[in-house]
Order: sequence, then C-alpha cells, then structure tokens
Amino acid sequence: MAQQSSVESMIGNPLIWCWRHPRARGGDGRCIGRTDLPVDPRKARRLAHRIRRVARREGLPREVWVSTLQRSSAVGGWLARWGWRVHADARLAEMDFGGWDGCPWSTIPWHEVEAWQHDLLHHAPGGGESLSRLSQRVAAFVSEAAAGGAPRLVVSHGGWINALLHLPPGTTAIDAARWPAAPRHGELRRWQGA
Repeated sequence: MAQQSSVESMIGNPLIWCWRHPRARGGDGRCIGRTDLPVDPRKARRLAHRIRRVARREGLPREVWVSTLQRSSAVGGWLARWGWRVHADARLAEMDFGGWDGCPWSTIPWHEVEAWQHDLLHHAPGGGESLSRLSQRVAAFVSEAAAGGAPRLVVSHGGWINALLHLPPGTTAIDAARWPAAPRHGELRRWQGA
C-alpha cells in the first residue's frame, strides 16, 4: 500500500493515466479475466465523461488506448463518438485465468488457489497466464508509450493496473498476502514512469 501512495504523490506529468473499466454485468462471485462480459452503457458513458473532463483539465491528448474486452472498449466507444482517437490494444486485456475464467470462485478447488498463492508470480492459474507473463505485456505497452514521449490515457483492468503499479521489472517473487486489491471500478491511477 505504501508503494501505491508514493506513485500517486509523484510530482510531474504521469506517463500513463489508467482507469479501471466499469463493473461488468454478471461477474459477481466469478473469476473474471478474459471472460468478455458487457457493462451497463450508462456506466461506460459516465466513465467516458470523467476521462474527457480529466483530459480537458490536465491538457491531455484526446486519444485513448482500451483493452479489446468490451468492459473496456465500451468506454472507448463513447469517446470515439465524441471525436477521440481510440486504439484497441490486446496488451491491455486482463490476465487470462485459463480454465478458471468465468467460473464461480466457489467451484475452483482450494488446493489450486493455494498453488497460485504459493508462487503468485510464475504460477499460471487455471493453466492460463502468470503474473510474470502479464507483466511482460504491461512492459511492452509502457516501453512503446515511453518511446512516444506523450502521456497515454488507458482504460484497462484491475490485474493490468496492479501489474503496472506494483510489479517492477526484475521482480523475482511476490508475497501473495501483500498483493494489493484491484482498484475500484472507474478509478483513475497514474504511473509516473521508471
């Protein structure tokens, strides 16, 4: 948690302005990664309005990168209607939970969850994607943004945002008990850069 506070309080212009998508319909109590659930169009529009206000207030470009999953791309759809450039980018997708994806958490065998907690960085839950692999996608996106030199506005997912903020390159292990909860739906997080 202390790391999050230091990221939020950095002075200067953040490179990544990242919002978590609105709450998905039908996701409560389920393991949701790549499962492509819709969002309430009103909530997508509300988040798009907030992004537009922040961009106007901060002098940011009218350009946004969104995950290809509809809970993120729906926000991009509203921004596109208002004349924004929108880039759908698969690197921004949530972590792939493989066979767990879409399942109620109560049906996932506890010993499998414990195996993931034991090696949170390298274990691929449900045979899907490890946090280490997710971190590689995040690093590729950040590297491209840094090379471009302009701030990027992003609508992504809780796991992606946590990997951006709390999984620096070179991390070799993660204590599952200290891994932060995902940001709230619609919440803005800023990343200053390395």
